[in-house]
Amino acid sequence: MKNTMPAVVNYSIDKGSVELRDLEIPQIESNDVLIEVANIGVCGSDLHQWTSQHSWRVNYPVVLGHEFGGRIAKLGKGVSNWQVGDRVVSETAAVIDQGSPLSRQGLYNLDPARKGFGYGVNGAMTRYVRVPERCLHRIPDHLPFQEACLTEPCCVAYNAVVENVRIKPGDRVVVIGPGTIGILCAAMAKLCGAEVLVAGLKKDEGRLKVAAQYNCETTTAGANDWAYERDGLGADVIIDAAGISATLKTALELVRPHGQISKVGWGRDPINFSLDPMVQKNVSLKGSFSHNWPIWERVICLLGQGALDVKPIIGGIWSIRNWQEAFEKMHAGAVVKSVLKPV
Repeated sequence: MKNTMPAVVNYSIDKGSVELRDLEIPQIESNDVLIEVANIGVCGSDLHQWTSQHSWRVNYPVVLGHEFGGRIAKLGKGVSNWQVGDRVVSETAAVIDQGSPLSRQGLYNLDPARKGFGYGVNGAMTRYVRVPERCLHRIPDHLPFQEACLTEPCCVAYNAVVENVRIKPGDRVVVIGPGTIGILCAAMAKLCGAEVLVAGLKKDEGRLKVAAQYNCETTTAGANDWAYERDGLGADVIIDAAGISATLKTALELVRPHGQISKVGWGRDPINFSLDPMVQKNVSLKGSFSHNWPIWERVICLLGQGALDVKPIIGGIWSIRNWQEAFEKMHAGAVVKSVLKPV
């Protein structure tokens, strides 16, 4: 094992401050494992840090990447339930206060002390990553790593669609924003038995073609007609997966009285509009952030059974040495999801 490894590092808040650097292989503590990374998904948050359009604190310099899978290469002295060579994926909550009230309820994803891979601690866009044992999940032998590494965004979608709103078979669901999370939210809503429309802009036509592979309807002309066509009252559920704040206003226009909105897309700008329609319609508005252990187990089951297929969203696999091309393709909308490999 070499002592150094190439890593994709975000080194300052300035726009474009990402480069490939040689780093030492991390040392692990008693309750950690060292994972040899097989594949890493590029997340929209990685792109936002690259373009300096993020709204969260970053501990610079930091290795990017929180969507990953691989094999255990080394065990800490206190690790007893795992073996070298085990095929695993990892949750993102790299640092939590395990004694906090939220963590003790299993809601460690909401713990204020939480620090995630790729912004709080070094992530997985490299050869080896240090991971606490508590973050690990086994994956089936037949599930390829390039698909398994996307367990994390699937869990984000599961939380937004299944946990934070309750979709009934036959509900009409509008998903705003055909990025990775939006398309996976649409796929989850279809698994729940909903009719689904994915709405985007003209520039999103390529991504909307991918959404259509999940048997969803798509539009670039606005969702009003579809949302209101059944009974004139609006859609049952709106999933706001766009990366801007203004789409919440659209969600309030599309949702029916006593309907539900799940806000999963980040937007750092002020909304600058009244929330009175939410009050008048008696709408339930729920933010959705991250995921926890039972969600991961359910999503791995869906992936392993083939009930959830992530292959349509994978636009290509790049070496981390070609990380910039992978980022640019995804940022431009040429692909929905770029996947990296550490070679």
